[in-house]
Amino acid sequence: MIILASASPRRQELLSLICDEFSVEPADIDETIEKEIELEKNPEYLAVKKAKHIQGNNHFDDVVIGCDTGVFLDGIMLGKPSSKSDAAEMLCRLSGRKHKVITGCALLYKDRCISFSQTTEVEFFELTDREIEDYIATGEPMDKAGAYGIQGKGTALVKGIVGDFYNVVGLPVAMLNKKLKEIIYCAEK
Repeated sequence: MIILASASPRRQELLSLICDEFSVEPADIDETIEKEIELEKNPEYLAVKKAKHIQGNNHFDDVVIGCDTGVFLDGIMLGKPSSKSDAAEMLCRLSGRKHKVITGCALLYKDRCISFSQTTEVEFFELTDREIEDYIATGEPMDKAGAYGIQGKGTALVKGIVGDFYNVVGLPVAMLNKKLKEIIYCAEK
């Protein structure tokens, strides 16, 4: 059995592209990061933490997938906005600039753990105050890292990307597929 340790409907939809059957068991964990963890490794660290939490709930013989996505600009990680003004501030900072979206993934199966980070560079158009206000009014930014969703109305903000589109949505599907096959194959040996 494959278990996705995420409540994200976007991740569930993306995982269904490579897995016919899986169950969902969101990991309700303390997302505190240890100080010695390098900033851009935070998503991978949290992905491992989430997967271990679910594996510890009687899922040792299942493949558990944990994920976390962060938006990085100027040496800081932009999480989900706490308010509309926080979303506006994030979008102003991203306006006309390039940033990184990093998704960390962890696959646990029995005593094996494979974790990795996937990075995609995203460039925004220069945004007007009106464009930012109109986008925030859609409600879309409020549950997304960096205050935008590239797969929704936020696509109009994006000038271009370098890397995996699905990584920006929250699940690097192609790399995850390779690692999923690897962890299952290794366990069968």
